[in-house]
Amino acid sequence: MPMANIACARSTAIKRIALVAALACTGVTAAVALPVRPPATPNADPVFPFSNEVEAFARADASGPAVADAVLFLGSSSIRLWDIAASFHDIGTVNRGFGGATTAHVLHYYRRLLPTVPPRAVVVYVGENDLAAGTPPDRVARDIAALLGRLRKDYPRAPIAFLSLKPSPLRWALHERMTAVNASVIDLTKKLDIRYLDVGRLLLAPDGLPDASLFRPDGLHMNARGYQRWTASVDAWLDSLPPSSAARASAS
Repeated sequence: MPMANIACARSTAIKRIALVAALACTGVTAAVALPVRPPATPNADPVFPFSNEVEAFARADASGPAVADAVLFLGSSSIRLWDIAASFHDIGTVNRGFGGATTAHVLHYYRRLLPTVPPRAVVVYVGENDLAAGTPPDRVARDIAALLGRLRKDYPRAPIAFLSLKPSPLRWALHERMTAVNASVIDLTKKLDIRYLDVGRLLLAPDGLPDASLFRPDGLHMNARGYQRWTASVDAWLDSLPPSSAARASAS
């Protein structure tokens, strides 16, 4: 009886193999169920690939009342990854940073990045990704000049600070080009009454090289310790400003 069962099993297996072979010869294959991935949300503007992020800013503006007397933080991933709300918990803030952005991207989306209510002050960090993409320093400086000029025109009385391009372990080869851009921006900020904050030097070790302990494992973006240094510098600048209208009202 066991031998009969074995023979039967072998016969069934042989028949199955023959059936599969016959189907393969006729070009018929069995359907294989594959996981279905949801389609990626396309960007509305394929030339500038950050339109989804910019749309998210618009949705955030529409989701609630505007933040009065806010400090606008504008720029690339160094702004986006900064926990602005927690770092400056005693003031209103608006974070308009989006990862990988160049100065040209910020200029392209400029109007859509501004908050619905004029900010009390503006903090800007752009230019680093421009150099990493191969843009010459003089062109980067011109684009930064265009951005800062528009901000000064739109907010003629608001304090504005530009954060110097930062050194990092990953992009240390760009250090000389960053220095050239920073030098150009220093001259520009004097003309536009904009404060230049040298936050790059805060990230250097005693040997003059980037302090790796202040960066994430990618060697590009800062970790919490690195951001603490930026926060202290920007906070000191903000404390030096005249009190906001909201602060004056509450004091009276």
